Amino acid sequence: MEITRTGTKPSIKGPADWFTGAVRIDPLFDANEARRGAAATVTFEPGARTAWHTHPLGQTIIITAGLGWVQREGSPVEQVTPGDVVWFEPNEKHWHGASATNGMSHIAIQENLEGNVVEWLEHVTDETYKQ
Repeated sequence: MEITRTGTKPSIKGPADWFTGAVRIDPLFDANEARRGAAATVTFEPGARTAWHTHPLGQTIIITAGLGWVQREGSPVEQVTPGDVVWFEPNEKHWHGASATNGMSHIAIQENLEGNVVEWLEHVTDETYKQ
């Protein structure tokens, strides 16, 4: 058994290469020899969002607070609220973040495949975001 205590992993600012706007990442757990999964709570201020990205083994996000938007390539933007669970298929190009007027937090869970959990792509344009 392993207990990771609150406050033992410092918060980090979401890097500008991966995000637009103000984003805070609070790591929850990392992959290790027995566990491929890693997770973090990610908090987006209004208008903040990820860049387009993919995950080699997919990603699950669990909305915990606020009002958010998610989109997979080729589909419309969809609204998400607390309690919603979103699964992105392996290698599915997508983005997620807060709505334009409200912040949003989610728990992001993804698995490690040969040292890789995510491939970051181009930023989501304002035009795409505001659809």
